[in-house]
Amino acid sequence: MAQVLHCAVQALFLAMASLYGVICASSENEYISAVGDPGMRRDGLRLAIEAWNQCNEVGEEAPNMGSPRAADCFDIYKASPQQGENQCSLCNSMPFMLVHRVTEEENRLRLGQPFLGGQQEAFNNVDLYAAEKEVYLGNKCQVEDIPNPWQFWMIMLKNGNMDTYAAKCPNNGLKVGPYGPDSRFPCFGEGCMNQPSIYHNYTTLQGPSQATLKGAFYGSWNLNTKSSDETNGNISYYSVTWEKELGKGSWIFHHVLRTSVMYPWLMLYLRADATTGFSGGYHYSTRGMLKIIPESPNFKVKFRLNVIRGGGSSSQFYLMDIGSCWKNNGQPCNGDVTSDVTRYNEMILNPETPSWCKPNDVKLCPPYHTFPNGSRVHRDDIAHFPYEAYHLYCSPGNAEFTEKPNIVCDPYSNPQPQEILQILPHPVWGDYGYPTRKGVGWIGDPRTWELDVGRLSQSLYFYQDPGTPPARRQWASVDLGTEIYKDPNQVAEWTVSDFNILVPKKY
Repeated sequence: MAQVLHCAVQALFLAMASLYGVICASSENEYISAVGDPGMRRDGLRLAIEAWNQCNEVGEEAPNMGSPRAADCFDIYKASPQQGENQCSLCNSMPFMLVHRVTEEENRLRLGQPFLGGQQEAFNNVDLYAAEKEVYLGNKCQVEDIPNPWQFWMIMLKNGNMDTYAAKCPNNGLKVGPYGPDSRFPCFGEGCMNQPSIYHNYTTLQGPSQATLKGAFYGSWNLNTKSSDETNGNISYYSVTWEKELGKGSWIFHHVLRTSVMYPWLMLYLRADATTGFSGGYHYSTRGMLKIIPESPNFKVKFRLNVIRGGGSSSQFYLMDIGSCWKNNGQPCNGDVTSDVTRYNEMILNPETPSWCKPNDVKLCPPYHTFPNGSRVHRDDIAHFPYEAYHLYCSPGNAEFTEKPNIVCDPYSNPQPQEILQILPHPVWGDYGYPTRKGVGWIGDPRTWELDVGRLSQSLYFYQDPGTPPARRQWASVDLGTEIYKDPNQVAEWTVSDFNILVPKKY
């Protein structure tokens, strides 16, 4: 009898295990990609670059560079002779041809130059012009898809210098006059908020067999330097090169960012942004790679990251950075910079980044932490709150009912108020696939990550006015890269490949 029972139990166990495997496989199959180029494997690349000043505006174009938007988008065609392979020697020597969709003349479009589809009022406004140019380039690069068309991966550059006497940046969305000095912001004097030079090596087929696709964007904020002076260690510099074997594997994006004495606060990210509407941090219509906007709690992000140089102790290297926008009453943003609030969550990978959230000084801690099982602990609960899991939390400048003590986020670095929650490697994030200890995934430890960003982002604290319906947490920007914060003469270098965002198939 015992033998029969044992066999029955074993059979039941095997059946359940088999069923579980089917369920797991089915569950995996029920996810689809939210990006137009899943895993960065499409030979016909779609890529753009944008540059901003401290408050996500343009302010002033760099001389001879045009408006700081450019794109490298192309299709690949295979030679197909009509009358026999041997009758086309050119087809044999050049079996593939790249056809670029954006010309150099279009990439160099600058203030005052009209273009098809552009709004007349934008042609003489430097900030509006850049936004309209991005839409124009997006139309040139667009790929039709289901459920929505998409345009390109986005490289983002940002200069953290701010001239407080120039009064170019609003305070929590409200225009303010000149003031200063302000030690929070670096500035060497008039013109310190300038846009960088942007030089472009269009993607071409290279190598002995013409089977390697390769291109680059590069430049400097030090505008009196040579265009490709990467070896000069005294100047700011950035470059992003991309490379892929034709028909094989993923694009590999290789990033370099260097700060200087004049430009100590610089940012470089690779972003998947919304294809329409606002992306995280902007109040203009943007273009990007997200044909589906991921929403908490149901999305995952996969990518491979190799950090080669970290950028120093003040490099806030973001393993993952997500950006969204909703008003304090939970309603979606509508472009009103006085009531819209940009919300960010950033996991800082740099092991030198300390926790500023302290049990004896909780003003830089979120009011609550929620564990994966749904239980919640207040920041005053010294025995249970995971203080070392947080670098900092800052609240929106227009929030009326924040829990005290607190600090308000920098009111100048976005066109609208912002809320930022920065987290650090810690065991409490392990259930979501994030690093559980410092040093994991850092220099010398390249890794392929699969992060349950949706479930994590649903659990995080973000401010809302009491009694208002919870906001839909839709993340119009998903990116990674670094922000070197006020630290001159530092170099960060890293590669990204195989990037993908997965959402439930119901979308």
